[in-house]
Order: sequence, then C-alpha cells, then structure tokens
Amino acid sequence: MTSANPQEQTSLHVSVTVETPIEHAFGVFTERFDEIKPHEHNLLAVPIARTVLEPRVGGTIYDVGVDGSICTWARVLAYDPPHRLVFSWDIGPQWQIESDPNRTSEVEIRFVAEAPERTRVDLEHRHLDRHGEGWQALSGLDTGNGWPLYLQRFRAAAERSAARA
Repeated sequence: MTSANPQEQTSLHVSVTVETPIEHAFGVFTERFDEIKPHEHNLLAVPIARTVLEPRVGGTIYDVGVDGSICTWARVLAYDPPHRLVFSWDIGPQWQIESDPNRTSEVEIRFVAEAPERTRVDLEHRHLDRHGEGWQALSGLDTGNGWPLYLQRFRAAAERSAARA
C-alpha cells in the first residue's frame, strides 16, 4: 500500500493490489461496500446497521442506523464496471454533511488488471480544497484510519471471497 504526502497538494493517493481478477475486485468494492467502510466511521446519532453503495450514476452512498435513520454522504458520479468508480465526498472538514456540491471533493477508484488473477486498485481523493477553509484537516484521510484502512478491508474481503469461489 502506498500513499503520497498530502501536505503540499489537494489530493490524496492510495493503492493496493489484490490477488483476484478485475471483475471480482470491482464487484466486491461496489456490491460489498458495507464490509469495506468501518461502521465506527459514523455521522449518525446511533450505531450503523449497514452502509449502502447504489451501483449506478446518480446513486448515493449512505449509512443506515440501527433505528432506521439515514445519512447520505456521497453521490455516485461515474460507474464504469470493471474499471472505474467515482463518487463525491460530501463530508466537510468539521465532519458534517456538506449540502453544496460545489464544496465537495471527489473520490475516484480505478481498477487495473496487472495479470489475470491480480488487480491494482488506485484510489485518488481529489479537490480537497473545494471544501473551503480548514480543508487541510481532510489530508489525514491517507493515514492508517482513513483510505488505507478502507483498502485493507477491501483486500481482505476480495481475497476471502475469491478463496471461497
């Protein structure tokens, strides 16, 4: 797993390689996102029961609380199986939902087949400066509890499910 130093830039880059075909890798990321996003990453007032990624342009990513409450925190901007997924990051530097789309950043995940049974997954979180004052606080997303954690959880889910197949 690699990441760039975000201090001088307005984007973060993290990559991981999984020992699984590209179609399987893309499917796990989009269909089993609930296993990838830690439930403790929560903006709801109650614990998260599940996280849903609607796999289509115009879909959303949202958390469902144990009481049925919903927190929508992303919009699917591009959906190109099995190569690319782009979604908005509608969470501001103070960890609150940002309703103005002009003040949100983007997360692009690219899936690159390195071999028939190996896929590199490149994640770029870009345009952090769109969040306005305090955007630098979001640069911590490339540390161990941010995007690297998501990609570690993704790799475990992808390889676990590939081993069962």
